[in-house]
Amino acid sequence: MREPSSSIDEVQVGIIDQMSGLEVGLARYEYLIAQGDALPAADGELRTDRYAIPGCQVSVWIRAELEDGRLRLSGDSDARINRGMVALLLRVLNGRTPAEILAAELFFLDRTELRAQLSPIRANGLAAMVRQIRRYAGECAGAHELATRRA
Repeated sequence: MREPSSSIDEVQVGIIDQMSGLEVGLARYEYLIAQGDALPAADGELRTDRYAIPGCQVSVWIRAELEDGRLRLSGDSDARINRGMVALLLRVLNGRTPAEILAAELFFLDRTELRAQLSPIRANGLAAMVRQIRRYAGECAGAHELATRRA
């Protein structure tokens, strides 16, 4: 897997810039929906209980695979707003090392007022998505460290 060309912070600033011209409310939801619509179609294996995110009121799935020391993330949701949130998280975190993901401050969620604009249920779902991606990163980091020690 190739290293992303922009840092996590640079990608977040890009999202902030894109959203800064949008009025709070409908325009931001339309932006999220467009991001979700641009997300590649999920394969059948993704939409299983194994990758389901607990804590989301609607179905959300996120999968992480370690490839060349980087997490390859894929995700999907039945709800268009949630699919957009998945798309943004993947845009920021896909292709990063586990250490980068664990250290990342996801400041775009607050600076775009995205988190504040979501209903409490959707905000809880977003937090669950972030926790799961960080959990995957932690598991992969631990597995990589163990494998390195054994080598």
